[in-house]
Amino acid sequence: MSRPFLRKEAPQVLRRQGALLAAVVLLPLVTATQAGAAAPAPRAGAATTADPAAAATTAQSAACAYTPAVPADNYKGIPDFDPVKAARPFSATLRTSQGAITFKALTDKAPCTTNSFRFLAEKRYFDGSHCHRLTTSRLYVLQCGDPTGTGSGGPGYSFPDENLTGATYPAGTVAMANAGPNTNGSQFFFVWKDTKLSPAYTPFGRVTSGLDVLQKIAAGGEDDQNGPGDGYPTLPVNIKHVQIKKG
Repeated sequence: MSRPFLRKEAPQVLRRQGALLAAVVLLPLVTATQAGAAAPAPRAGAATTADPAAAATTAQSAACAYTPAVPADNYKGIPDFDPVKAARPFSATLRTSQGAITFKALTDKAPCTTNSFRFLAEKRYFDGSHCHRLTTSRLYVLQCGDPTGTGSGGPGYSFPDENLTGATYPAGTVAMANAGPNTNGSQFFFVWKDTKLSPAYTPFGRVTSGLDVLQKIAAGGEDDQNGPGDGYPTLPVNIKHVQIKKG
């Protein structure tokens, strides 16, 4: 497996994988999905109609391309993208062993990302997985979404970044982890305390309930497997089910 795309400002997400762990030092807040399987950058669609709304829909569809990629853990297929359906608002509630966390999906700002999350949740992709990374120094995030629990898992496809212009990461942000530009898959993170990051991780949700659960998990600490303040949560965060609610 190729090394992930490097960024200096954030430690990397790779979790313990035998002897490889010893070589893991300050790398990015990323997944370990192969960089060579990255999705193409967003591209503008060529409108074939004078209808502005139809042209906008065509462009949006072209910008959201789900590209087959490895790995394909707990594979559930590749989602379709219908801009009209993707724009419909929804909230997601993660029922975890530490309590429920609910966020409002930013379908208007990150439709490709939220469409993917809804697809995976409705396919029960996240059920039975656990959040594999907690950071309590410099970065304040809880990372989830890998069915292998290693930080190297993925859903079998990747897709482009969204909503990065002026992106910030205050407490309550839900954003995508990645292995470099346009390599989003299934891994995401909750920000439990205001965090400074480069605008390189697609924000796609805002926590509306359960920030206290995240802060309780953070207060429990982590096992420092990746260095001080970066490891598995001491309080196990098992995702029992992700419930999607319209509106």
